[in-house]
Amino acid sequence: MIKAALDTNVLIYCHDRADLRKRNIALDKLDNSPVIPTQVVSEYINVLKRTYTMPKLELLHLCLTNLEGCTIQPVDVSTLKLAEHIVRRYDLQIFDSIIVASSIEAGCKILYSEDMQHNMEVESQLKILNPFL
Repeated sequence: MIKAALDTNVLIYCHDRADLRKRNIALDKLDNSPVIPTQVVSEYINVLKRTYTMPKLELLHLCLTNLEGCTIQPVDVSTLKLAEHIVRRYDLQIFDSIIVASSIEAGCKILYSEDMQHNMEVESQLKILNPFL
């Protein structure tokens, strides 16, 4: 199986009751034990916090439950250096660049994202794919 990472928007669709097609696709991607960059974890919790009015502990429990089978990829100085290079070369947004850099450092070949350019190849190592097309 090809190692893949998920962007925040894919995780958020796991909770979408209005668009069942996207929800099912997102849940399928989550079921494949993806890599989740720590930047995505932070964004995911922040969006859930704004979207759902639930106590902090419930929010963390939901996050833990959903990400239990995933590999969480940390951000360190090497990640930030690679993100800086990615911003210069590909002109991505800062947080997107951190997510891309983390995915590359984790050895992922695919990053599933609805927000970044579909089919974009980064550093001949990572392809960004929109799973909802």
